[in-house]
Amino acid sequence: MKFVNALIVVKDIEKSKKFYYDVLGLNVTCDFGENVVLEGNISLQEKKLWLEFINKSDNEVQFNGNDAELYFEEEYFDTFVERLSTMKDINYIHLVVEHSWGQRAIRFYDLDGHIIEVGETISSVCRRFLDSGLSMNEVAKRMDVTIEYIESALN
Repeated sequence: MKFVNALIVVKDIEKSKKFYYDVLGLNVTCDFGENVVLEGNISLQEKKLWLEFINKSDNEVQFNGNDAELYFEEEYFDTFVERLSTMKDINYIHLVVEHSWGQRAIRFYDLDGHIIEVGETISSVCRRFLDSGLSMNEVAKRMDVTIEYIESALN
């Protein structure tokens, strides 16, 4: 068996396509009208078609569940956060936080209340710590990983 992609249900496919392109830079790779596939194998399906597929009524599909997220990593994290801050109508869950292992992340909702997390790549975290003057041993300790893991992330 092979996992193919994640599908999320949206209220307005056109607005959602625009949001995912404008905010995350994801192009549409296949467009079937009420169902589209974005780069990264994320499918968007309009709610009315989804309801037909699963044979449910409108009130049986809820948004804003806060129980899952779409996770992305960005090499140029600071640039992304700066660009995001210029966009209107971004509904933040939280601004940039730094996790205990040093990776920074930001979370916000898409137009239908799906959580999106964008974190900096692990290689960026390693480089940021090394550029700050920490040794490989200090970075490994700070991130709670092995030196081999850091070397692998940097290659």
